[in-house]
Amino acid sequence: MRYAYGISAALLLAGSAATLTGIGPAGAQTAANDSSVMRNVVPRAGAPMSFADLTEQLQPAVVNISTTQRVRVSTANPFAGTPFSGLFGNRQGGSGGTQTREAQSLGSGFIISADGYVVTNNHVVAPGDRNATIESITVIMPDRTEYEAELVGRDAASDIAVLKIKANKPLPFVKFGDSNSARVGDWVIAIGNPFGLGGTVTTGILSAIHRRTGSGAYDSFLQTDASINRGNSGGPMFDLNGNVIGINNAIISPTGGNVGIGFAIPAEVAAPIVETLKSGRAIERGYLGVQISALSEDLAESLGLEKNRGEFVQRVEPGEAAQKAGIQAGDVITKVNDKTVTPDQTLSYLVANLPIGTEVPIELIRGGKTIKVKAKLGKRPSEEELAGNTFDPDAEDNAMGQDDNGASAQATADALGLSVVDLTPAIARQIGVPSTQKGVVVSTVNPNSDAAQKGIRRGFLITSVNRQPVTSAADLDKAINNAKRANREAVLLQVRRGARDPLFVAVRLQDS
Repeated sequence: MRYAYGISAALLLAGSAATLTGIGPAGAQTAANDSSVMRNVVPRAGAPMSFADLTEQLQPAVVNISTTQRVRVSTANPFAGTPFSGLFGNRQGGSGGTQTREAQSLGSGFIISADGYVVTNNHVVAPGDRNATIESITVIMPDRTEYEAELVGRDAASDIAVLKIKANKPLPFVKFGDSNSARVGDWVIAIGNPFGLGGTVTTGILSAIHRRTGSGAYDSFLQTDASINRGNSGGPMFDLNGNVIGINNAIISPTGGNVGIGFAIPAEVAAPIVETLKSGRAIERGYLGVQISALSEDLAESLGLEKNRGEFVQRVEPGEAAQKAGIQAGDVITKVNDKTVTPDQTLSYLVANLPIGTEVPIELIRGGKTIKVKAKLGKRPSEEELAGNTFDPDAEDNAMGQDDNGASAQATADALGLSVVDLTPAIARQIGVPSTQKGVVVSTVNPNSDAAQKGIRRGFLITSVNRQPVTSAADLDKAINNAKRANREAVLLQVRRGARDPLFVAVRLQDS
């Protein structure tokens, strides 16, 4: 299990194997949470007197999931060649071989069809170590009946997996509900297998919706204070109408136990992924083809825009949907498919949840004007491919000498904490840019400046300020003076480091 400190999340996987007897199946071909039966068991409006009837109806469809793993371990003698090598018996040499040991893990899940499809988290049924392989997956019913499970499909990005078990009778099951209608303050019920204890029921309220934890394109969770712990992973979160509105997934905890901050994958995200996995098809996600930055306070100030509304386009991938739609680096995308882009509802989240080939309306701001375009979404690359083109301000600086005359313009030193020199063919060769490139080169950086904190280093090439081209130190000085007259507290620099793609950086102006 990983624990979260700050905004990261911890997966809820337990390691013990105890279970408790639950209540047997409640019905054949009708879902346990079908509206025809839920009317008789849901609590009254407001704070309920008891969750007992609701729990009795739903619990038979919630299962424990156990995996058996085979882990390869090294048998090398760490003291080979020393006087202590004999302590390790007949193991010879320093390289040695490998042997395997068995490991087990436990999690939770829930049945979604009478013929035995089961939903859980991917990390519940994934190897816990790169040297491990899954040998078997067992689904344990509340009455302790065990079924060998087949892995139908998994999706690591959303942390969802679908299993299939075969029984000689119809199984109790539950259905997904509408998490879009969930509201902060609503009651929820979590049922699962914490610490291997078996069917355990806890209640709480929704503490937040669209909660981000920094875990990727599907980073939008329901947050709850219902007690969930290790082993609850993959279990259902129900509303008071018995609908599955989330899949319990993660906690924030400095101790390893519940501290009242748990997360569930919303049904609006999970349900279509589950249906795709059931059908045996691969998960494919929409892709716009842009590299983006959050619209921070400094970035918003440099553009004269409202912060936290929209995301800034750093780069447009050649040949992808954004370029074909006319989106440009420096644009601020504010809406996708009529949904506002915010820190809680990011561009990546909105686009990744749309099908490939969808033509979506996009609203953006360019040069202070609102522009509307349409983009036909492509296929999202793997996370490894997407991680290959990132801004690395802490990497080693490029070598950069002075020009032939040793001149170093100081016009921007007071305002930005930078000194620049005009780009010459000699300097262009040194910093690895084409001789035809235009701009000014950073020669020194005040380590206490905002520019330094934003990652600008000696040898960076500045090509524009506030989207106006810069070909000399005088151009840069003029752009800074214009920003000051407009009462801007920051300027937007477009910078380039060697042969890498240019990026935009908002730098706060210093008092001079």
